[in-house]
Amino acid sequence: MSENEHHEEAPVIEADDTPAEEASDVTGELAEARTQAEEYLSHLQRLQAEFDNYRKRVLREQTTAVELASEPVMRRLLEVLDDFELALLAAERQPDFDRFLKGVEIVYAKLAEALKYEGLERIPAEGAAFDPERHEALMQTGEGDGEPHVADVLRAGYTLRGRVIRPAGVRVERK
Repeated sequence: MSENEHHEEAPVIEADDTPAEEASDVTGELAEARTQAEEYLSHLQRLQAEFDNYRKRVLREQTTAVELASEPVMRRLLEVLDDFELALLAAERQPDFDRFLKGVEIVYAKLAEALKYEGLERIPAEGAAFDPERHEALMQTGEGDGEPHVADVLRAGYTLRGRVIRPAGVRVERK
């Protein structure tokens, strides 16, 4: 073996970057990441502000819609109020019970019609099977073990567009 054969050359490690170049690259990446984070934060803040404005606008629109929705009902009820005032004035000027009663009946019918137009309906109760969803038992009579039924209506119950807004107050009887 020759001397040349025993001697191996040490591998040469070439560094792509010097430590200064590596630091410069990291600093550049960090600056780029910070810029991107600032852009994301700015975008998020704009989205939050837009959503907050949207939420406030929708709330205002809903409030306005509810206020405006009651206007037609109020117009119909104002007509009934006017009729009541006329009936009271007529009763003061010329007391006549029969005419006054007839006038009140007409106004009551007008009020009932206005409310029916808005979806208010009386719950039919007398003689019906007791239904706790539609009836409120104010009294109970009879000791039988039969199915309870409504014997008397003590307070009318109403539904508004099919939903119970006040159950009928009833006397329940078991036979």
